[in-house]
Amino acid sequence: MSDALIDIEPGLAGVAPAVGEHVRGLRDPLHERILGTVRAAMRAQGRSLTGGQGQGLTLGVQTAVDSFVDALADPGRDLTATRAVFHALGRTEYREGHRVDALRTVLTLGARDIWAFLVAHSPRTAPADLYVIAGALFGYADALAGAAAEGFLDEQRDAAQDWATTRRRLITLLVQPEPPGDAALHAAVDAARWVLPRTVAVLSVDGVDAEHLARTIGGGAIATVVDDAVRVVLPDPGAPGRLDRARRALAGRRAVLGPTVELGRARLSYRISRRALALRQEGRLPADAPVTTDEHLLTLLLAWEPGLADHLTDAWLAPLAGLRPATRRTLTETLHSWLRRQGQVVAVAEELHTHPQTVRYRMRQLRAAFGAALDDPDTRLTLQLALRHHLGADSPRQPPGRRNPPPR
Repeated sequence: MSDALIDIEPGLAGVAPAVGEHVRGLRDPLHERILGTVRAAMRAQGRSLTGGQGQGLTLGVQTAVDSFVDALADPGRDLTATRAVFHALGRTEYREGHRVDALRTVLTLGARDIWAFLVAHSPRTAPADLYVIAGALFGYADALAGAAAEGFLDEQRDAAQDWATTRRRLITLLVQPEPPGDAALHAAVDAARWVLPRTVAVLSVDGVDAEHLARTIGGGAIATVVDDAVRVVLPDPGAPGRLDRARRALAGRRAVLGPTVELGRARLSYRISRRALALRQEGRLPADAPVTTDEHLLTLLLAWEPGLADHLTDAWLAPLAGLRPATRRTLTETLHSWLRRQGQVVAVAEELHTHPQTVRYRMRQLRAAFGAALDDPDTRLTLQLALRHHLGADSPRQPPGRRNPPPR
């Protein structure tokens, strides 16, 4: 808003001071007339001038009228205080849930009514001066509406920042190492205006559009950005249609869905989805959107601690380390199939497209390398995990180093 009315309408410099003084004399009836007009406009919007916002708007109308009539008599007077009143009214409009243009409508109607009143009560004012006053009046109303719109948008921005901070605090509380106490949890839930769910699942999604994603998923989802990725807490994922809607919202996004857990175990779902997203970024999980971690728990288990599965493979496949690469590859594939097929030679031969006798020959070599360990259930499980990791690696690994062989 301009600092003075003369900045809005420079033609006021040529209007005789007596015109301004005449308008000043109409202050009281203008108050009454414009308040009536504003009340009617408010009723049309389903509102009234009672309550805090009504009292504030009444004060705003009086301030606007007083400031305008005084500025006609003194066009250079500062209008900053008037701007502040309407900036505050714009903030209140947002807080009370009204539209950004509701106050502008009231101001426009008020300005028209002021103009009609001035024309009717200024028979001795020259038409040229009335036209100048009209330009000043409607420019003034636009400037006040602009100040109100700025206030509305400022409040909207501040509220969004406060809302994001409040929900971020809630999510941080849910996924912290120690489960929050009941009092702290309920206080955070109340502040975030969230309905406390029985179960949750945490989504990890590439990107930083947390608020947009939460709104798109709906169903009470809340989200924030943690470590350069969006973390979405999805309440009661088992509710009808909730997961389907989340999947639709995530179409085309790199995302993973953690397991559904009780609210007090939200950190587990968060940690699993976080690690799964990292694996997906590395290309070690499917590119489907979203990946459901419950379908890839074995991959997650093997890849949870970087380097641990490599060490497992090196240690437990050490008996094959001294063989030629082609022989080592053949024997590891055979052993993996034999373990998966529970020792059924014919099934192994069919899977490997070879003769059963060849499988038996290879198994004699493997028994010579591993000994009685191949008959131990725990050893079989460990070997199968090591082989799965070794044969499922995306890039060829170095031959397992010579280390202490597994127990026999």
